[in-house]
Amino acid sequence: MMEMRALPMELWRLILAYLPLPDLGRCCQVCRAWRELVLSLDATRWRQLCLGCPECRHPNWPRRPNLEPPSWREALRQHSLASRTWAQNVPELQSSACLTLFRRRKDRRVWRVGAGPGCDFETLRGALTVAGPYDRVALQPGLYEEQAEVSLKVPVEIVGMGKLGDVALLVSFDQQCPTARLCNLVLMPAWFSPVVYKTSAGHVQLDNCNFEGAQMQVRGPGTCQARFCSFAQGASAHFLGVALSLMDSCEFSGSDSASVTAEGPPVAERNWACKHLAALVKTMAMNSMAMTPTDPLKQGTGNSPSTARPPGGLIPMETWIGQETDKGGGTKGGEGALLGQETVLEDGWGEGDLKKEDEEEGGVMKRADPAYSLSYEAHGLAHLWQRGGDVSEAEEPVLRSLPEELQVDADAQMLVATVYGCVLRHCLLRDGKGGVHMCNHAHTRLEANVFTRLHYAVRCIQNAKMVMLGNEVSGCRASGVFLRLSAQGLIAENNIHSNAEAGLDIRKGADPIILCNRIHSGLRSGIVVLGNGKGSIRSNQIYGNKEAGVYILFNGNPVVSGNHIFQGQAAGIAVNENGRGLITDNVIRENQWGGADIRRGGDPILRNNFICHGYSDGVVVGERGRGLIEGNHIYGNNGCGVWVMSSSLPQLLGNYITHNRMYGLALFCRKDPEPGAGREGGVERGVERDGERGVGGGENLNEEGELSAWENDLDSEDERFSARRPISVALVESNCMSHNGAEGVYVRSCESVNIVGNMVGENRGVGVAVLQSTQLTRLVGNCIRGNAHAGVTVAKECRVELRGNGVYANGGHGVSYCGDGLVVENDIVGNRRSGIRATDNADVKVLRNRVQAGLGCGICIEEQVRGLVQDNLVFQGHSSSPTPQIQLDPQNQECVLLNNTLLSPSLQQGSGCPDPHWALENPPPRPHGNDPSGSSSSAHPTNLAIAVTTRITASVESGCHNNGSIFCTVL
Repeated sequence: MMEMRALPMELWRLILAYLPLPDLGRCCQVCRAWRELVLSLDATRWRQLCLGCPECRHPNWPRRPNLEPPSWREALRQHSLASRTWAQNVPELQSSACLTLFRRRKDRRVWRVGAGPGCDFETLRGALTVAGPYDRVALQPGLYEEQAEVSLKVPVEIVGMGKLGDVALLVSFDQQCPTARLCNLVLMPAWFSPVVYKTSAGHVQLDNCNFEGAQMQVRGPGTCQARFCSFAQGASAHFLGVALSLMDSCEFSGSDSASVTAEGPPVAERNWACKHLAALVKTMAMNSMAMTPTDPLKQGTGNSPSTARPPGGLIPMETWIGQETDKGGGTKGGEGALLGQETVLEDGWGEGDLKKEDEEEGGVMKRADPAYSLSYEAHGLAHLWQRGGDVSEAEEPVLRSLPEELQVDADAQMLVATVYGCVLRHCLLRDGKGGVHMCNHAHTRLEANVFTRLHYAVRCIQNAKMVMLGNEVSGCRASGVFLRLSAQGLIAENNIHSNAEAGLDIRKGADPIILCNRIHSGLRSGIVVLGNGKGSIRSNQIYGNKEAGVYILFNGNPVVSGNHIFQGQAAGIAVNENGRGLITDNVIRENQWGGADIRRGGDPILRNNFICHGYSDGVVVGERGRGLIEGNHIYGNNGCGVWVMSSSLPQLLGNYITHNRMYGLALFCRKDPEPGAGREGGVERGVERDGERGVGGGENLNEEGELSAWENDLDSEDERFSARRPISVALVESNCMSHNGAEGVYVRSCESVNIVGNMVGENRGVGVAVLQSTQLTRLVGNCIRGNAHAGVTVAKECRVELRGNGVYANGGHGVSYCGDGLVVENDIVGNRRSGIRATDNADVKVLRNRVQAGLGCGICIEEQVRGLVQDNLVFQGHSSSPTPQIQLDPQNQECVLLNNTLLSPSLQQGSGCPDPHWALENPPPRPHGNDPSGSSSSAHPTNLAIAVTTRITASVESGCHNNGSIFCTVL
């Protein structure tokens, strides 16, 4: 061999481009320089050799035949190794007649079959009759038909000569030998059987074959390795009890049922080929786990979020706080909008009304005299106020990668390591009824396949197990992946999109692990869990679906954790029809309807989620909705932070409900709308439609004609929610509701509600507004401060009890009362207008409060008010205020004033400051909360909610004028 320096490198490449494969291998062994030279021919000579091989197709066929492989030489090497699997069991050596030290391989004969010259036989059966072990039967171009089943008694290789399609067989094979290989053939069913190939013990290797309208059957302990094969015109592969088989780079199209069916548990017996196939599959699994971000499978197709921000990216908080109108010029539905300069509310509590009242009293209010101000900063909920500002973007959880999830999930690790069975890798399944169907304890592994334009892609039922890694599922006419009847498995890093029904449908006790998938652009929901379905749904991106991102109903009970659910055209998570579930640590944002929607018996645990930037409400609790809503950050939504309808019994504990553009918390007395009708405010249209469509005969929920009454299919053994069943009154406790565009708490309800220990501040409307309350509404131990209008407003005919609250520095009256009830032991200080104002036909007892107003009255009782004002301590608000500290209309004969104390400060000489006794002491400023260190969401367990509710739902004395109260002590 000449030195390389004798010729230019380009000329050497041109010369080497004519060498056959064996000579290229010899050149690689000369030296390192020659090896590098030969390797540099990857895009030229190695590509020609790979594409010219009659036993294989393009390395990325059939999924992406136009995509170049990373290395043509490596693709050819992998093909060469894989094509020899069938012969790994051949006796390698045979002793010679003379010496035992020198051994040689046994010669393999080639039998030529055809009608032309040089052929040994005219029929395939004749050649197989004389063929010895591991001989090759070469079929010349033509059509070969056998009228009876052909049995393969010895290992043999059957190869079609010429191009694929030149050799066609109408033959039914029954393999009865340890191994066999078919290559470059078209197999069509014989007249007497649709099965063209079956084996029950041996191993068969199929390379570059076409199955047309035929079926292949493999029964354990038999095995199969099919590469670059095409199953068309209804052809399919059926595996029964198979421990391990491999379908690599195959195409399935036009199926009448399932393209691949795996049935029965893997048999314990193993044939000789299992260890070789296991080595191949494990190598493939490692490559799949190490897919780079540029892999087309991860990039996927279909609709994706805006390129200006990656899927799952965060929106700066100031972007939302600064917005005054919805995208497109108005709020969704055109009702209940926040206008630019002043808040317009449906009940007329606008800034214009406040100005009108100022004019009636003789001019604009002045600030209170600093010398007369009382300090209230040390109240018991100061820790909530400090935490109730902007939510830091750094706090929002980030998606974990699949390796990170596997490190903490032993069950997922076990599935990856142990579930093989029928293995499909790099296959294309398209244009048929079904993709892969597994049942009756079968095991299946799906890696890097493409499923498209099928009725369904994957169906896993009857205790079957599967591992589904890196696949693309799109364009299905029903659900993409369907699991039921106690099916299990791992579904990870798949791109599931653009399906007509749910991306994943889980029901009837199925319990999969769903990790790190992209589930998007579906024509209905992303994931549906129903009929006692379970599952662990973690670290997925679920976006752009037309219905709920995750839809839980009919006793579905999954764990939904650490996902990003965004940009959906309906609710982020919908739970109804007795659905349950643990929903924790998710980012739910930019959805058109409620971030979380709970109704009709839905009873989830919604904990530590970020529910933000929605075009409607943050959380909707509809008719008969339940659930524990705890420790969530609900902010930046165009509608309300939380919307609750009557007949619902949620528990809201320790949430941060801030910067929403309407109410922080709204409790409404109305039922769910009929299908197609939007609810008040234009922010809830279609969760109802979602539910009705799902129940009313959508193929997703009544698949295969199942018309079972899912409502009766309850899991009686799973009662982990039973601890909250005694709750009979909606409970709102230890939440921070601040910086919202309208009222902090808005009550228009016909049922009881307990509002306990909340921070309600800096809202643009009234702090707490009770407009309708036929049952008793209790406000206990809340801090209501800094709201633009009144602190608390109670409308006519409402029954409200205020006890132990702190009402501070609000822009209107501290408490404006027109209804019936009690105002007992509150601190009402520093408000712009009167401290307590009772008007119209109010029937109220005002007892043991500490009150200080600005320039208005401390306590103002108008003509028609009935009640008792007793034992109140009223601090003077301003030295030049012309109004009395307690003002009773002279014509009022129904209200009694007893033992009230009026205080004016005695200034210390020379200092101009009030004496030290001018303070809220004994007790300190209300509310008297618990230890601030225990204020996190973890400090509000379910048993605490039960204890609080039990305490505050004691029977109430009849009438407001009886002595005593429902409380023995203040919080």
